[in-house]
Amino acid sequence: MTFLTKRTGLGLTVVMVAAIGGWFFLTERPVSVQVVAQTQGAQVRVYGLGTVEARVVSKIGFEVGAALTELLVDSNDSVTKGQVLARLHPAEQQARVARAEAGVAASQAAILKAEASVARAKAVLAQRIAANARQQELASRSAVAATSVEEAQRDVDVAAADLAVSQSEVAVVTAQADDALAALLYERTLLDHHVLKAPFDAVIVDRHAEAGTVVRAGDVIFTLMDPRTVWVQSYIDEGRAGEIALGQTAEIRLRSLPHAVFTGSVARIGIESDRVNEERRVWITCTDCPGQMFLGEQAEVWITLATLDQALLVPEIAIQGFDGHQGRVWVVQDGHLAQVALIFGLRTEDARVEVVSGLPDGTQIVAGGVTGLTEGRLARVTGDAP
Repeated sequence: MTFLTKRTGLGLTVVMVAAIGGWFFLTERPVSVQVVAQTQGAQVRVYGLGTVEARVVSKIGFEVGAALTELLVDSNDSVTKGQVLARLHPAEQQARVARAEAGVAASQAAILKAEASVARAKAVLAQRIAANARQQELASRSAVAATSVEEAQRDVDVAAADLAVSQSEVAVVTAQADDALAALLYERTLLDHHVLKAPFDAVIVDRHAEAGTVVRAGDVIFTLMDPRTVWVQSYIDEGRAGEIALGQTAEIRLRSLPHAVFTGSVARIGIESDRVNEERRVWITCTDCPGQMFLGEQAEVWITLATLDQALLVPEIAIQGFDGHQGRVWVVQDGHLAQVALIFGLRTEDARVEVVSGLPDGTQIVAGGVTGLTEGRLARVTGDAP
């Protein structure tokens, strides 16, 4: 019985020693780690998803209402500035123009009549002045009665008043003529509005009406776009959009041409972000895109924020408590593990972050993916992380 007890105790002792040795082997032996190496020429890019749009898109129609008689263009047609696109039935407005033209002619005739009255009034006034002069001469020699002289002077005053009236009538009919001319211009302008012309060089995106339709003023007949203003409207995560600036280069891939990569640059950055999706709108112009672009087509963009000549890029999975600005990483210092807090900068699209400051001299950053790391544990560097 004593022999069995001793044997059992010896076995337990062996098991305990083995367990302690195993624990020590697993926790205190040097751990193999990979470290972060310096990266040269790394591009920092952000990704965005968007659509093809045009900066200049116009919905145009007539400023007056009538029946459509002609539609001269259709969707996808190219038009030039001033080209006629459609016409309305003009008969009613043409009649108004003819009436206004008759009013102008009548006002011109009234001006001639008024001017003739002025000429007649001037002639009468000249006659009365001459007669009055004769009467004054005779009166000085007491050859006529005083009443005759007074009548002659009165006739001059009446003739002068008649001339003033005739001249005022000329001013009145001249103003009426100007009004008639303005009315004619107005009616002709309305007649011109029965013809719809292209406001700029454009491509017809859509036609919204057909011939024979009675349209009202302001109804949309065509949607036009300026093909020179085509760009890509992309949406970028706010957390990655802080370094975007005007003029930065970008790559564009269209959904209809997945194997082609086009180049462009940042042309506009939206002043207002999407409050729900937390995204910022960024517009990219394309320098070598296809000649024909399709509005609304999905596009992917990659904006190059910077090119790092030499940098330490740490995988985000190796950073603990990372808040976009700082975090803690494991480092190898004098052959032992330690944790240090670092300040980080730019992030690459493959989820690596640039180390800005906080790294002690002579230390190497553990690339991550290793468990069982503790402060002070021996570490053996097996190579650089890929």
